[in-house]
Amino acid sequence: MKPFTEHEVKEFLTNNLKDWSLEKNSLNREFKFKSFVEAFSFMTAIALVAEKLDHHPDWSNSYNKVSISLTNHEAKGITQLDFDLAKTIDRIYEK
Repeated sequence: MKPFTEHEVKEFLTNNLKDWSLEKNSLNREFKFKSFVEAFSFMTAIALVAEKLDHHPDWSNSYNKVSISLTNHEAKGITQLDFDLAKTIDRIYEK
């Protein structure tokens, strides 16, 4: 899978994923919840989707915060899989 150029990624973020940022060749976003249980439940929902896509985020959790970084390590950049997973993550968060 071919990675997008930096310009293409920035344009996609502006038009589709306003809460995500481009940092060090990856899509990044931090999410905040009321509790650890909510944060962990969010991560579990994402894990199930990521496993089906065979595309896994780099992430961390600290109590009620989840930080997510998406990139395609094989393609050495951001691909359509990253955009698709980011959109799915946003939908899960909105629930």
